[in-house]
Amino acid sequence: MGVAFGWGPVEARALAAGTGCLVVVDALSFTTAVGVAVERGTAVLPYRRRDATAAAYAREKDAVLAVGRGEAGGTHPWSLSPAALRSAPAPDRLVLPSPNGSTIAAEAGTATVVAASLRNRTAVARWLARHGYGSRARPLAVIAAGERWPDGSLRPALEDHLGAGAVLDALRALAPGLPLTPEATAAATLWAATDDPAAALRGCDSGRELYEYGFPRDVEVAAELDASTTVPVLVDGAFTEAP
Repeated sequence: MGVAFGWGPVEARALAAGTGCLVVVDALSFTTAVGVAVERGTAVLPYRRRDATAAAYAREKDAVLAVGRGEAGGTHPWSLSPAALRSAPAPDRLVLPSPNGSTIAAEAGTATVVAASLRNRTAVARWLARHGYGSRARPLAVIAAGERWPDGSLRPALEDHLGAGAVLDALRALAPGLPLTPEATAAATLWAATDDPAAALRGCDSGRELYEYGFPRDVEVAAELDASTTVPVLVDGAFTEAP
């Protein structure tokens, strides 16, 4: 395996065993939120659940806890909303619960974990190419987070398929000849064939939900193609900017 593509925590765990680096894509909204926070100087600590244990974990780590979008406001403006994180004061440390993106990060084992989105897809690809990831000697897996059905099973999500494909397309342009699996090639081809990614984000299930819930700015921020040069890498349990 050189460059692989997969879906969700189960495939992340399976691919991570033979991988030097795992790129997680949860465009609406975990990895977009991670990127916005890290580029403002905040260390982001991913956490799998948004419950009482998350609050305890934040206290233990001397960090601010991101709450649900509907709970944020006033003296506690931090949530999973990338738009809210952009305008809120930037804390030194932020615990960001997410059952999808955070869980995938936790399944990476000893692999290096990178948070990618449409906003930093070229920056991530350049970093991967610079470090030799995607070769047979340093295999790479790009994981689309997807969403969850009510029974907890994986629901593939277009925004994450496009985000993963965007990273893969940029990587194959920067490093021609990398051995992509058919699944990785298909994801990159999907991205290359998408004429209007912003419209796709607005129109996909997750995008429509955010519009309906009153958070259209989160979709707009997620659609800011190549707006960021920040590459968040998970080190000692926190995403910080790669050197």
